[in-house]
Amino acid sequence: MTYTIPTGPGPQGPSDGTGRSRPADVLIVGAGAAGLFCARAAAQSGLDVILLERGAAPGRKLGISGGGRANFTNRHMGPQHYLCHGRQDFCVPALQAFTPDMILRQMRQWRLPVEERSHGQIFLTVPARQLVQALANDCRRFGCRLYCHSMVKHISRKGNVFEVTGNDMHWRARAVVLAMGSPAWPQAGGSGAGFRLAQSLGLSIIRPRPALTPLLLEEDAAAFTALAGISLPVTVSLTYNGDIRVWEDDLLFTHEGLSGPAALKASLFWQEGTPLTVDFLPGLDFAAMLDAPDAGRQSARSLLGRHMPQRLADLLLPQTTARRKLAELSRKERIGIVTAVSRHEIIPAGRAGLKKAEVCAGGVNTDEIEAQNMQSRLMPGLYVIGEMLDVTGLLGGYNLHWAWASAMAAARNLATV
Repeated sequence: MTYTIPTGPGPQGPSDGTGRSRPADVLIVGAGAAGLFCARAAAQSGLDVILLERGAAPGRKLGISGGGRANFTNRHMGPQHYLCHGRQDFCVPALQAFTPDMILRQMRQWRLPVEERSHGQIFLTVPARQLVQALANDCRRFGCRLYCHSMVKHISRKGNVFEVTGNDMHWRARAVVLAMGSPAWPQAGGSGAGFRLAQSLGLSIIRPRPALTPLLLEEDAAAFTALAGISLPVTVSLTYNGDIRVWEDDLLFTHEGLSGPAALKASLFWQEGTPLTVDFLPGLDFAAMLDAPDAGRQSARSLLGRHMPQRLADLLLPQTTARRKLAELSRKERIGIVTAVSRHEIIPAGRAGLKKAEVCAGGVNTDEIEAQNMQSRLMPGLYVIGEMLDVTGLLGGYNLHWAWASAMAAARNLATV
Protein backbone atom coordinates (compact mmCIF):
# COMPACT_ATOMS: atom_id res chain seq x y z
CA MET A 1 0.00 0.00 0.00
CA THR A 2 1.11 3.55 -0.63
CA TYR A 3 0.06 6.59 1.33
CA THR A 4 0.36 9.88 -0.46
CA ILE A 5 1.32 12.82 1.70
CA PRO A 6 -1.14 15.64 0.95
CA THR A 7 0.15 18.59 -1.01
CA GLY A 8 -0.67 22.18 -0.20
CA PRO A 9 0.13 24.15 2.96
CA GLY A 10 3.27 23.07 4.81
CA PRO A 11 3.45 21.68 8.33
CA GLN A 12 2.96 25.08 9.95
CA GLY A 13 -0.40 25.53 8.24
CA PRO A 14 -1.81 28.26 6.04
CA SER A 15 -1.18 31.95 6.61
CA ASP A 16 -3.70 34.07 8.48
CA GLY A 17 -3.14 36.94 6.01
CA THR A 18 -0.47 38.67 8.07
CA GLY A 19 2.34 36.31 7.16
CA ARG A 20 2.04 34.42 10.42
CA SER A 21 1.25 30.70 10.43
CA ARG A 22 -2.38 30.00 11.30
CA PRO A 23 -2.75 27.07 13.69
CA ALA A 24 -4.70 24.01 12.66
CA ASP A 25 -7.83 23.21 14.63
CA VAL A 26 -6.59 19.79 15.75
CA LEU A 27 -3.25 18.02 15.69
CA ILE A 28 -3.34 14.27 16.34
CA VAL A 29 -0.14 12.46 17.25
CA GLY A 30 -0.22 8.81 16.21
CA ALA A 31 -1.97 7.27 13.19
CA GLY A 32 -2.99 3.95 14.67
CA ALA A 33 -6.60 2.79 14.97
CA ALA A 34 -7.60 5.50 17.47
CA GLY A 35 -5.70 8.31 15.77
CA LEU A 36 -7.03 7.50 12.30
CA PHE A 37 -10.60 7.19 13.51
CA CYS A 38 -10.42 10.45 15.46
CA ALA A 39 -8.82 12.29 12.54
CA ARG A 40 -11.48 11.00 10.17
CA ALA A 41 -14.37 12.05 12.43
CA ALA A 42 -12.88 15.45 13.28
CA ALA A 43 -12.09 16.26 9.64
CA GLN A 44 -15.54 15.12 8.54
CA SER A 45 -17.05 17.66 10.96
CA GLY A 46 -15.20 20.43 9.11
CA LEU A 47 -12.18 20.86 11.35
CA ASP A 48 -8.70 21.49 9.97
CA VAL A 49 -6.84 18.36 11.10
CA ILE A 50 -3.16 17.40 10.99
CA LEU A 51 -2.29 13.75 11.66
CA LEU A 52 1.32 12.87 12.49
CA GLU A 53 2.76 9.36 12.31
CA ARG A 54 6.32 8.47 13.26
CA GLY A 55 6.31 5.35 11.08
CA ALA A 56 6.48 4.99 7.33
CA ALA A 57 2.72 4.41 7.01
CA PRO A 58 -0.39 4.65 9.21
CA GLY A 59 -2.10 1.75 10.93
CA ARG A 60 0.79 -0.71 11.14
CA LYS A 61 -0.52 -2.58 14.20
CA LEU A 62 -4.13 -2.42 12.99
CA GLY A 63 -3.09 -3.90 9.66
CA ILE A 64 -1.78 -7.10 11.26
CA SER A 65 -4.21 -7.38 14.18
CA GLY A 66 -6.50 -10.35 14.60
CA GLY A 67 -4.25 -12.58 12.55
CA GLY A 68 -4.52 -10.06 9.72
CA ARG A 69 -8.33 -9.95 9.89
CA ALA A 70 -8.84 -7.30 12.62
CA ASN A 71 -11.13 -8.46 15.41
CA PHE A 72 -12.55 -4.94 15.52
CA THR A 73 -15.47 -5.27 17.95
CA ASN A 74 -17.59 -7.69 19.97
CA ARG A 75 -21.34 -8.23 20.21
CA HIS A 76 -21.10 -8.31 24.01
CA MET A 77 -19.87 -4.93 25.15
CA GLY A 78 -19.72 -3.46 28.63
CA PRO A 79 -17.39 -2.12 31.34
CA GLN A 80 -17.00 -5.63 32.79
CA HIS A 81 -14.81 -6.44 29.79
CA TYR A 82 -12.27 -3.76 30.71
CA LEU A 83 -9.68 -3.16 33.41
CA CYS A 84 -9.10 0.36 34.67
CA HIS A 85 -7.03 0.93 37.81
CA GLY A 86 -8.74 4.25 38.49
CA ARG A 87 -12.48 4.63 37.99
CA GLN A 88 -13.78 1.26 36.78
CA ASP A 89 -16.76 3.02 35.22
CA PHE A 90 -14.54 5.43 33.26
CA CYS A 91 -15.21 3.70 29.94
CA VAL A 92 -19.00 3.65 30.33
CA PRO A 93 -19.88 7.01 28.66
CA ALA A 94 -17.75 6.35 25.59
CA LEU A 95 -19.00 2.78 25.18
CA GLN A 96 -22.62 3.85 25.52
CA ALA A 97 -22.14 6.61 22.95
CA PHE A 98 -20.44 4.35 20.40
CA THR A 99 -21.85 0.85 20.20
CA PRO A 100 -20.84 -2.24 18.20
CA ASP A 101 -23.74 -1.59 15.83
CA MET A 102 -22.24 1.79 14.98
CA ILE A 103 -18.87 0.42 13.91
CA LEU A 104 -20.63 -2.39 12.02
CA ARG A 105 -22.63 0.24 10.15
CA GLN A 106 -19.39 1.98 9.25
CA MET A 107 -17.90 -1.28 7.95
CA ARG A 108 -20.92 -1.68 5.68
CA GLN A 109 -20.42 1.84 4.35
CA TRP A 110 -16.82 0.93 3.56
CA ARG A 111 -18.09 -2.33 1.98
CA LEU A 112 -15.82 -4.38 4.20
CA PRO A 113 -17.34 -7.85 4.79
CA VAL A 114 -17.37 -9.22 8.33
CA GLU A 115 -18.10 -12.44 10.18
CA GLU A 116 -19.04 -13.26 13.75
CA ARG A 117 -17.02 -15.95 15.50
CA SER A 118 -17.18 -17.52 18.95
CA HIS A 119 -17.80 -15.43 22.06
CA GLY A 120 -19.28 -12.56 20.00
CA GLN A 121 -16.00 -11.70 18.28
CA ILE A 122 -16.45 -9.88 14.96
CA PHE A 123 -13.69 -10.02 12.35
CA LEU A 124 -13.20 -8.81 8.83
CA THR A 125 -13.20 -11.51 6.16
CA VAL A 126 -10.75 -9.47 4.08
CA PRO A 127 -7.24 -8.34 5.05
CA ALA A 128 -7.14 -5.77 7.84
CA ARG A 129 -4.98 -3.62 5.56
CA GLN A 130 -8.18 -2.78 3.69
CA LEU A 131 -9.59 -1.24 6.88
CA VAL A 132 -6.41 0.83 7.27
CA GLN A 133 -6.76 1.94 3.65
CA ALA A 134 -10.43 2.89 4.13
CA LEU A 135 -9.57 5.01 7.17
CA ALA A 136 -6.63 6.71 5.45
CA ASN A 137 -8.69 7.38 2.32
CA ASP A 138 -11.47 8.97 4.36
CA CYS A 139 -8.97 11.12 6.25
CA ARG A 140 -7.64 12.52 3.00
CA ARG A 141 -11.10 12.86 1.46
CA PHE A 142 -12.26 14.99 4.39
CA GLY A 143 -9.16 17.19 4.17
CA CYS A 144 -6.98 15.78 6.95
CA ARG A 145 -3.25 16.28 6.30
CA LEU A 146 -1.27 13.13 7.10
CA TYR A 147 2.49 13.35 7.65
CA CYS A 148 4.45 10.11 8.07
CA HIS A 149 8.04 9.87 9.36
CA SER A 150 7.05 12.64 11.80
CA MET A 151 8.55 12.09 15.23
CA VAL A 152 7.12 14.50 17.80
CA LYS A 153 9.71 15.48 20.39
CA HIS A 154 8.12 18.33 22.31
CA ILE A 155 4.70 19.86 22.91
CA SER A 156 4.12 23.11 24.75
CA ARG A 157 1.24 25.51 25.12
CA LYS A 158 1.46 29.23 24.52
CA GLY A 159 -1.77 30.99 25.28
CA ASN A 160 -4.52 29.07 23.51
CA VAL A 161 -2.23 27.43 20.97
CA PHE A 162 -0.15 24.26 21.25
CA GLU A 163 3.35 24.34 19.74
CA VAL A 164 4.50 20.93 18.48
CA THR A 165 8.06 20.29 17.32
CA GLY A 166 9.98 17.35 15.95
CA ASN A 167 12.09 16.24 12.97
CA ASP A 168 13.15 19.84 12.35
CA MET A 169 9.49 20.66 11.71
CA HIS A 170 7.03 22.79 13.60
CA TRP A 171 3.25 22.60 13.92
CA ARG A 172 0.68 24.75 15.70
CA ALA A 173 -2.82 23.71 16.74
CA ARG A 174 -5.65 24.81 19.00
CA ALA A 175 -6.08 21.25 20.30
CA VAL A 176 -3.80 18.22 20.51
CA VAL A 177 -4.85 14.56 20.67
CA LEU A 178 -2.35 11.98 21.90
CA ALA A 179 -2.97 8.60 20.23
CA MET A 180 0.49 7.05 20.34
CA GLY A 181 -0.34 3.61 21.71
CA SER A 182 1.77 1.81 24.30
CA PRO A 183 5.08 -0.08 24.62
CA ALA A 184 3.35 -3.41 23.93
CA TRP A 185 4.19 -5.35 20.78
CA PRO A 186 7.23 -3.27 19.72
CA GLN A 187 7.56 -5.40 16.56
CA ALA A 188 4.36 -3.67 15.37
CA GLY A 189 5.59 -0.21 16.34
CA GLY A 190 4.80 -0.16 20.06
CA SER A 191 6.74 2.46 22.02
CA GLY A 192 6.71 4.27 25.33
CA ALA A 193 7.14 7.64 23.60
CA GLY A 194 3.51 8.54 24.14
CA PHE A 195 3.72 8.02 27.89
CA ARG A 196 6.84 10.18 28.07
CA LEU A 197 5.12 12.92 26.10
CA ALA A 198 2.04 12.73 28.33
CA GLN A 199 4.21 13.06 31.44
CA SER A 200 5.93 16.12 29.99
CA LEU A 201 2.46 17.68 29.76
CA GLY A 202 1.73 17.06 33.42
CA LEU A 203 -0.24 13.82 33.17
CA SER A 204 0.60 10.92 35.47
CA ILE A 205 1.11 7.35 34.31
CA ILE A 206 -0.16 4.18 35.96
CA ARG A 207 2.77 1.75 35.78
CA PRO A 208 2.60 -0.07 32.44
CA ARG A 209 2.72 -3.87 32.39
CA PRO A 210 2.18 -6.55 29.73
CA ALA A 211 -1.41 -7.65 29.20
CA LEU A 212 -3.06 -10.26 26.99
CA THR A 213 0.22 -12.13 27.13
CA PRO A 214 1.24 -15.72 27.89
CA LEU A 215 1.65 -16.78 31.51
CA LEU A 216 4.95 -18.30 32.57
CA LEU A 217 5.43 -21.32 34.82
CA GLU A 218 8.24 -22.08 37.24
CA GLU A 219 11.13 -24.17 35.97
CA ASP A 220 10.09 -27.01 38.25
CA ALA A 221 6.77 -27.21 36.36
CA ALA A 222 8.55 -29.19 33.65
CA ALA A 223 5.69 -31.68 33.50
CA PHE A 224 3.36 -28.99 32.14
CA THR A 225 5.89 -27.49 29.73
CA ALA A 226 6.50 -31.01 28.38
CA LEU A 227 2.93 -30.78 27.05
CA ALA A 228 3.96 -27.99 24.65
CA GLY A 229 1.73 -27.93 21.61
CA ILE A 230 -1.36 -29.39 23.27
CA SER A 231 -4.42 -27.14 23.01
CA LEU A 232 -7.90 -27.80 24.36
CA PRO A 233 -11.00 -25.95 25.58
CA VAL A 234 -11.04 -25.22 29.32
CA THR A 235 -12.69 -22.99 31.86
CA VAL A 236 -10.24 -20.74 33.72
CA SER A 237 -11.17 -18.75 36.81
CA LEU A 238 -9.31 -16.52 39.23
CA THR A 239 -10.07 -14.07 41.99
CA TYR A 240 -9.38 -10.39 41.32
CA ASN A 241 -10.06 -7.80 44.03
CA GLY A 242 -12.57 -10.12 45.66
CA ASP A 243 -14.47 -10.91 42.45
CA ILE A 244 -14.30 -14.25 40.63
CA ARG A 245 -13.50 -13.90 36.93
CA VAL A 246 -14.32 -16.83 34.65
CA TRP A 247 -13.48 -17.51 31.00
CA GLU A 248 -14.21 -20.53 28.82
CA ASP A 249 -11.84 -20.73 25.87
CA ASP A 250 -8.87 -22.62 24.47
CA LEU A 251 -5.71 -23.15 26.52
CA LEU A 252 -2.38 -23.85 24.83
CA PHE A 253 0.60 -25.40 26.61
CA THR A 254 3.98 -23.97 25.54
CA HIS A 255 7.62 -24.60 26.40
CA GLU A 256 7.43 -21.64 28.81
CA GLY A 257 3.96 -21.99 30.27
CA LEU A 258 0.39 -21.24 29.24
CA SER A 259 -0.93 -19.41 26.20
CA GLY A 260 -4.03 -19.44 24.02
CA PRO A 261 -7.10 -17.22 24.48
CA ALA A 262 -7.92 -18.54 27.98
CA ALA A 263 -4.46 -17.73 29.35
CA LEU A 264 -4.28 -14.37 27.58
CA LYS A 265 -7.61 -13.31 29.06
CA ALA A 266 -6.56 -14.46 32.52
CA SER A 267 -3.29 -12.53 32.20
CA LEU A 268 -5.16 -9.23 32.23
CA PHE A 269 -6.51 -9.77 35.75
CA TRP A 270 -3.90 -12.16 37.16
CA GLN A 271 -1.98 -10.87 40.19
CA GLU A 272 1.32 -12.28 41.42
CA GLY A 273 0.82 -15.33 43.62
CA THR A 274 -2.81 -15.79 42.60
CA PRO A 275 -3.74 -19.33 41.49
CA LEU A 276 -5.64 -20.11 38.33
CA THR A 277 -8.37 -22.72 38.73
CA VAL A 278 -8.73 -24.76 35.56
CA ASP A 279 -11.59 -27.07 34.60
CA PHE A 280 -10.16 -29.32 31.91
CA LEU A 281 -13.61 -30.77 31.10
CA PRO A 282 -15.84 -27.69 30.70
CA GLY A 283 -19.49 -28.54 30.31
CA LEU A 284 -19.02 -32.13 31.50
CA ASP A 285 -19.92 -33.49 34.93
CA PHE A 286 -16.82 -35.58 35.59
CA ALA A 287 -18.07 -36.68 39.01
CA ALA A 288 -21.19 -38.14 37.40
CA MET A 289 -19.06 -39.85 34.77
CA LEU A 290 -17.04 -41.57 37.50
CA ASP A 291 -20.20 -42.68 39.29
CA ALA A 292 -21.96 -43.97 36.17
CA PRO A 293 -23.14 -47.64 36.55
CA ASP A 294 -21.08 -48.83 33.59
CA ALA A 295 -17.88 -47.03 34.67
CA GLY A 296 -16.88 -49.24 37.59
CA ARG A 297 -14.70 -51.62 35.57
CA GLN A 298 -12.76 -48.75 33.97
CA SER A 299 -9.88 -46.75 35.35
CA ALA A 300 -9.94 -42.99 35.68
CA ARG A 301 -7.01 -42.90 33.26
CA SER A 302 -8.84 -44.74 30.48
CA LEU A 303 -12.05 -42.78 31.03
CA LEU A 304 -10.32 -39.40 30.99
CA GLY A 305 -8.18 -40.36 28.01
CA ARG A 306 -11.32 -40.38 25.86
CA HIS A 307 -11.81 -36.66 26.48
CA MET A 308 -8.28 -35.24 26.29
CA PRO A 309 -4.76 -36.17 25.17
CA GLN A 310 -3.50 -39.09 27.26
CA ARG A 311 -0.32 -37.20 28.21
CA LEU A 312 -2.41 -34.50 29.86
CA ALA A 313 -4.68 -37.03 31.56
CA ASP A 314 -1.65 -38.80 33.02
CA LEU A 315 -0.29 -35.52 34.35
CA LEU A 316 -3.54 -34.46 35.99
CA LEU A 317 -4.56 -37.69 37.67
CA PRO A 318 -3.10 -38.77 41.04
CA GLN A 319 -0.69 -41.62 40.38
CA THR A 320 -2.07 -43.65 43.28
CA THR A 321 -5.56 -43.87 41.78
CA ALA A 322 -5.19 -43.25 38.03
CA ARG A 323 -4.95 -46.93 36.96
CA ARG A 324 -7.18 -48.57 39.55
CA LYS A 325 -10.73 -49.61 38.73
CA LEU A 326 -13.23 -46.94 39.65
CA ALA A 327 -15.32 -49.46 41.60
CA GLU A 328 -12.38 -49.93 43.95
CA LEU A 329 -12.00 -46.25 44.81
CA SER A 330 -13.32 -44.64 47.96
CA ARG A 331 -15.49 -41.54 47.89
CA LYS A 332 -12.52 -39.47 49.07
CA GLU A 333 -10.34 -40.82 46.26
CA ARG A 334 -13.03 -40.03 43.69
CA ILE A 335 -13.30 -36.47 45.00
CA GLY A 336 -9.52 -36.15 44.69
CA ILE A 337 -9.72 -37.21 41.03
CA VAL A 338 -12.52 -34.74 40.29
CA THR A 339 -10.60 -31.92 41.98
CA ALA A 340 -7.45 -32.73 40.00
CA VAL A 341 -9.31 -32.55 36.68
CA SER A 342 -12.13 -30.04 37.17
CA ARG A 343 -10.66 -27.72 39.82
CA HIS A 344 -6.95 -27.94 39.07
CA GLU A 345 -4.90 -25.09 40.54
CA ILE A 346 -1.89 -23.62 38.73
CA ILE A 347 0.12 -20.69 40.11
CA PRO A 348 1.94 -18.85 37.28
CA ALA A 349 5.41 -17.49 37.93
CA GLY A 350 4.75 -14.33 35.93
CA ARG A 351 3.78 -12.87 32.58
CA ALA A 352 5.67 -12.92 29.31
CA GLY A 353 7.14 -9.52 28.46
CA LEU A 354 5.94 -6.64 26.33
CA LYS A 355 7.33 -8.24 23.16
CA LYS A 356 4.67 -10.95 23.42
CA ALA A 357 1.90 -8.76 24.83
CA GLU A 358 -0.93 -7.70 22.54
CA VAL A 359 -1.62 -4.64 24.67
CA CYS A 360 -0.34 -2.86 27.74
CA ALA A 361 -2.26 -2.42 31.00
CA GLY A 362 -1.71 0.85 32.79
CA GLY A 363 -1.14 4.16 31.04
CA VAL A 364 -2.42 7.69 31.44
CA ASN A 365 -4.29 8.00 34.74
CA THR A 366 -8.01 8.23 33.97
CA ASP A 367 -8.56 10.32 37.12
CA GLU A 368 -7.01 13.15 35.09
CA ILE A 369 -9.20 12.64 31.99
CA GLU A 370 -12.84 13.56 31.37
CA ALA A 371 -14.72 10.34 30.70
CA GLN A 372 -17.26 12.01 28.41
CA ASN A 373 -14.75 13.46 25.94
CA MET A 374 -11.20 12.21 26.75
CA GLN A 375 -9.98 15.76 27.47
CA SER A 376 -7.34 16.38 30.11
CA ARG A 377 -8.65 17.85 33.33
CA LEU A 378 -5.28 19.50 33.83
CA MET A 379 -4.82 21.13 30.42
CA PRO A 380 -7.89 22.07 28.34
CA GLY A 381 -7.43 21.32 24.67
CA LEU A 382 -5.28 18.24 25.33
CA TYR A 383 -6.93 14.86 24.67
CA VAL A 384 -5.75 11.28 25.19
CA ILE A 385 -7.36 8.31 23.42
CA GLY A 386 -6.99 4.61 22.73
CA GLU A 387 -4.35 2.39 24.30
CA MET A 388 -2.51 5.32 25.86
CA LEU A 389 -5.22 5.47 28.53
CA ASP A 390 -5.32 3.18 31.54
CA VAL A 391 -8.20 1.23 29.99
CA THR A 392 -7.44 -2.30 28.82
CA GLY A 393 -9.94 -4.68 27.28
CA LEU A 394 -10.09 -8.44 27.23
CA LEU A 395 -9.11 -10.44 24.18
CA GLY A 396 -11.98 -10.50 21.69
CA GLY A 397 -12.23 -7.13 19.94
CA TYR A 398 -12.55 -5.00 23.05
CA ASN A 399 -9.36 -3.01 22.64
CA LEU A 400 -10.05 -2.02 19.04
CA HIS A 401 -13.58 -1.07 20.03
CA TRP A 402 -12.14 1.11 22.79
CA ALA A 403 -9.97 2.78 20.14
CA TRP A 404 -13.09 3.63 18.10
CA ALA A 405 -15.20 4.68 21.11
CA SER A 406 -12.58 6.89 22.78
CA ALA A 407 -11.62 8.45 19.43
CA MET A 408 -15.23 9.29 18.66
CA ALA A 409 -15.78 10.77 22.14
CA ALA A 410 -12.85 13.14 21.57
CA ALA A 411 -13.83 13.99 17.99
CA ARG A 412 -17.41 14.86 18.94
CA ASN A 413 -16.20 17.23 21.62
CA LEU A 414 -13.61 18.81 19.33
CA ALA A 415 -16.37 19.62 16.87
CA THR A 416 -18.29 21.59 19.50
CA VAL A 417 -15.52 23.74 21.03
